[in-house]
Amino acid sequence: MTDTIQRVQTGVRLEKRLLKVLKGLAEHLDISLGDLIEGMALHSFEGKPPFSPETQRKIAQLKAVYDLDWTSDDSHRFADEGKGA
Repeated sequence: MTDTIQRVQTGVRLEKRLLKVLKGLAEHLDISLGDLIEGMALHSFEGKPPFSPETQRKIAQLKAVYDLDWTSDDSHRFADEGKGA
């Protein structure tokens, strides 16, 4: 059985390198960026890890390519360019 859902277009601001990693991962998984974000959110809401060990390895490769070295702890300290912390 397939549930019918309603998707909406949204403007989301993301850090440039993080977006590159997400787009690369979506491409690797052959899914849309929106589907990737939906899946990550739904897994997170249930406290489930969204990615297999194999996918985690691919994420690590993409992070290295795009020089993304942040962790989840860093997300609480982000400030936009030109604005104070």
